[in-house]
Amino acid sequence: MNSSKSPGLAGFGVLKNTTCHTEKKISVFFSIIFMTVGILSNSLAIVILMKAYQRFRQKSKASFLLLASGLVVTDLFGHLINGAIAVFVYASDKDWIRFNQSNILCSVFGICMVFFGLCPLFLGSVMAVERCIGVTKPIFHSTKMTSRHVKMMLTMVCLFAVLIALLPILRFRAYQIQASRTWCFYKTEHIEDWEDRFYLLLFSCLGFLALAISFLCNAVTGITLLRVKFKSQQRQGRSHHFEMIIQLLAIMCVSCICWSPFLVAMARIGLREGRSEDTCETLLFALRMATWNQILDPWVYILLRKAVLRNLYKITSGCCGVHVMNLHMWELSSIKNSLKVAAISESPGSSKQINLQPLSSMGQ
Repeated sequence: MNSSKSPGLAGFGVLKNTTCHTEKKISVFFSIIFMTVGILSNSLAIVILMKAYQRFRQKSKASFLLLASGLVVTDLFGHLINGAIAVFVYASDKDWIRFNQSNILCSVFGICMVFFGLCPLFLGSVMAVERCIGVTKPIFHSTKMTSRHVKMMLTMVCLFAVLIALLPILRFRAYQIQASRTWCFYKTEHIEDWEDRFYLLLFSCLGFLALAISFLCNAVTGITLLRVKFKSQQRQGRSHHFEMIIQLLAIMCVSCICWSPFLVAMARIGLREGRSEDTCETLLFALRMATWNQILDPWVYILLRKAVLRNLYKITSGCCGVHVMNLHMWELSSIKNSLKVAAISESPGSSKQINLQPLSSMGQ
């Protein structure tokens, strides 16, 4: 009954001796809340992206808008599909033996969990790379980072995530019902085969690699923006530098905080000999933390804009009674200003002219 090579019986062995007891009302409440908030926030982000794409059609923003659209659409479908399956499982009183005789639902659930878990992480790292190139190499970005190339990258990222999700099925390894009987994933209990460990470690390593790429690229972008700010010594550059640094810090903090518990738990299970000490309550908590990343993605990437920061600045300056900077500095978008300042700093003779007409024209 515990054999992972028998698709029709995979995972049912864990249903008999499970020691994880989750309260049904609380679990259903969490699932419905997560699904509803995720759908609403990502739908709102899609609307904002569509309006922004209609208003701004500059080549410098096209790649960012396409990647951001891919991210929020992926998160939206992740909440729709995974959330609907989870609510159905709870509504059926987690009786997998009754509605999952052929293990089809568990396989679909597991594939969706892996795909919608890795794909947003991959897209976040690609967005970090795109921002890094746009700030450090604006000329290369404007000439080589076309919409066609961005669409190709989106397709490759999705296909790679699909391949990782289908890998157990292609190897005739069925996804397993977890001890809480509420979700399906790789085998996490009584692991004896190296291949089961490989899937867990592969998922964890790919997730940590995506976070590491995002962290490094965002760090390079932030350092470059700070260097340009201190080099220019112009007040017009402070607003978009402040906005970009806030966005980068929020992106790194949210991704690392939300995904680290789940990735660490999968790595511990894959590396530990015999039965893992991670209980199903710990895994459920880590899974809910990871779900919050998909809820917060649109708010970090899309809704944390200069308009929001301007209002926060007004409130803060009004409460503190201190006026540090003028509000006219928020006129130009962060990406446009960053590209202009970086392009000026890379052009010949920029060391002599960077404090003259180019920067002054940007504030107009």
